Amino acid sequence: MNAPVIDPAVGMADPAAALHPLFARLVREFGACVVTPDRCAAWAAEGGDRVLLLGGDPVRFPEALDVAVVLPELRRAHGDRFSIGVAAREHEEALARQHGSQRWPALIFLRDGRYLGTLAGMHDWTDYVAQVGEMLARTPTRAPIGIAAAGTGADAPSCH
Repeated sequence: MNAPVIDPAVGMADPAAALHPLFARLVREFGACVVTPDRCAAWAAEGGDRVLLLGGDPVRFPEALDVAVVLPELRRAHGDRFSIGVAAREHEEALARQHGSQRWPALIFLRDGRYLGTLAGMHDWTDYVAQVGEMLARTPTRAPIGIAAAGTGADAPSCH
């Protein structure tokens, strides 16, 4: 029997295995990264536009599954401009606190490690495409007030 493949960035065998199948699909078919609070700053600072999906409990928030399905289509609608990250269920609360997100599901938009904004909930397609475009047109800013910084110094890469 083969030993499990360990993802050194996450430190676990097949990090997608613990995800809901629709979230795991984002990893396996669309190159999404499983993001943990410890890995978030490095992932976000890899450069470019990034969208982190915080799905929440799909039983309590079934629209999270809809967001997981349309997220690759939203990316395609914007010229594959952003990379996708998916928070494992056990890390969602910590990542939500880091970004000031209080509603599930949420898409956290980042550019070069800096915060662009958050879109919460599921939206009609036309509205969703427009709102994602607005997020991608923003200038990076500070994360919502009261959120702990992951780095030190004004120029430190972080999830904010």
